[in-house]
Amino acid sequence: MEDVLNVILTNLPLIICLITGVALLVVEVFVPGFGLPGISGMVLLVIGIALTWNTYGPVAGLAVTLIALALAGISISISVKSAATGKLSKSALILNEVTQPVEHEESEALTGKEGVTDTVLNPVGIAVFDGVRLNVVSEGSYLEKGVRVRVQQVEGNKIIVRKA
Repeated sequence: MEDVLNVILTNLPLIICLITGVALLVVEVFVPGFGLPGISGMVLLVIGIALTWNTYGPVAGLAVTLIALALAGISISISVKSAATGKLSKSALILNEVTQPVEHEESEALTGKEGVTDTVLNPVGIAVFDGVRLNVVSEGSYLEKGVRVRVQQVEGNKIIVRKA
């Protein structure tokens, strides 16, 4: 038991780098774009592999590389499956609400209508017009939630609004 504890304590930086790196890659799956969690996770995995390579040699480095890739793949697939059907699908992380598409006839009738922003427009977001949630783009820039807006024009599926 004491030997196992010594091995864990000796390799603690390596273990922390690998586990944190995989966790950050899982977070990156749910964050739009490629940003800080993904880059940090990859850097930590490379550091963990480099520590193993320098301490235990190339065979151990290759083994840890394969283990890290397998662990990342399994973790990501489990979290994506959970996001689709499991507990994660009921969290605030997953968007479950659907907005209504705009038909051509409706788009002409929208011009000049007033509504209220349902989300922050930065510049894209959702506004409610006569009880219908629609994706909109603000003509200016940032608009807070709950601001009255007026439809300025409709270009195809793009509804452009301005603060009323």
